[in-house]
Amino acid sequence: MVRQDMIKFSLKCDSGHRFESWFQSGAAFERLHGSALVSCPVCASTQVAKDVMAPALATRARPAAAAPAAAADPAPDPDAVQARLSALRALIEKDSDYVGDRFATEARAMYLGDIPSRPIHGEARPAEARSLIEDGVPVLPLPFIPSRKAN
Repeated sequence: MVRQDMIKFSLKCDSGHRFESWFQSGAAFERLHGSALVSCPVCASTQVAKDVMAPALATRARPAAAAPAAAADPAPDPDAVQARLSALRALIEKDSDYVGDRFATEARAMYLGDIPSRPIHGEARPAEARSLIEDGVPVLPLPFIPSRKAN
């Protein structure tokens, strides 16, 4: 279920990959984009811009439907996407500390300068993640479950 207080943008990277992502607001997108925290899920480029999109309008007779993808934009190869996700996962798990459910506390403490800054990954409840984002703490969801949480 999509929350009514979120906004979906159509995005395009400098390599021409088109994708969509949800943000708390237009200002939240601008803040994350300005910090190079919005990246293409296919090639990981942070050179991302808003793409042209048609608004999805709902009527009483028919709910809003997602705009169809551009016919000229081929779907990414699932094997290539999986390989990139696997490489990203290996890099993150090698170069950052797993802090488990202490993620929100650790990220906030680093942001406030209470503890030394270092790369971390872990879990946060939706309310904790929302609070971090609202307070300007630079965090991003990972597109995978950390190995330590996987069975």
